[in-house]
Amino acid sequence: MPKRPPPTQNIQKNNEKKVTKMYRYETHLHTVPVSKCARASVRDTMEFYKSIGYDGIFITNHFIDGNINVDRSLPYEDRINFYFSDYEEAKRLESEIGIRIFLGVEVSYAGTDFLVYGLDKEWFLSHPDLEKLSKKQQLALYMENGALVIHAHPFRESGHIDHIRLFPRSVQGIEIINANRTDFENEMAKQYADNYGFFYFAGSDNHVGGAQKKFAGMESETPIIDEYDFIERVRESKMQVFAWKREE
Repeated sequence: MPKRPPPTQNIQKNNEKKVTKMYRYETHLHTVPVSKCARASVRDTMEFYKSIGYDGIFITNHFIDGNINVDRSLPYEDRINFYFSDYEEAKRLESEIGIRIFLGVEVSYAGTDFLVYGLDKEWFLSHPDLEKLSKKQQLALYMENGALVIHAHPFRESGHIDHIRLFPRSVQGIEIINANRTDFENEMAKQYADNYGFFYFAGSDNHVGGAQKKFAGMESETPIIDEYDFIERVRESKMQVFAWKREE
């Protein structure tokens, strides 16, 4: 049985309070069949995180503008319905498995990714012209409608990314720890956050469920109620980043 992740040092700025119990949340997670690059099912992923003591997970699959496993010629509504199918499956399993399920969306622009929290399926269905907007316009629209927008792994280097793009006027926080990125990439993200005054954010970017070895996320002293409570806490720096590595 996998072990409960060990306590980690809080690196959130201006907060040195120590507590014995922290509620931990995975904030960056992909599942099959929605994310084409994922390798773990919804059930297996939920059971794994439950087994290591997490209190909740956010399903943040690649949106219809990213690496999604859907026919792009389908109507917008059909693609949106497919996109939310993994999250809806997770919600159906929530009580059975005993781990809280929350919604997030990872939107993309030529390898530059953003995590969006606070918008639901109905919102996206009611905005069929979304794809006609530039990415900068989309991000502004999300924030105008109350969403939390995080730049995920902003300094990621990969063969499919021709150059690094930053959107400092279009996001509210920076993923300073992505468990799948290098220490250098994460340190650059932290410097970016510090220089622009963004709040810290962290996530594993888990695509493989229980095969994941390194983890990151957000934790709090009390359990979060819903996505809106989560957003408020992040904005008010009432959640802390954490990271840990599983023993081999």
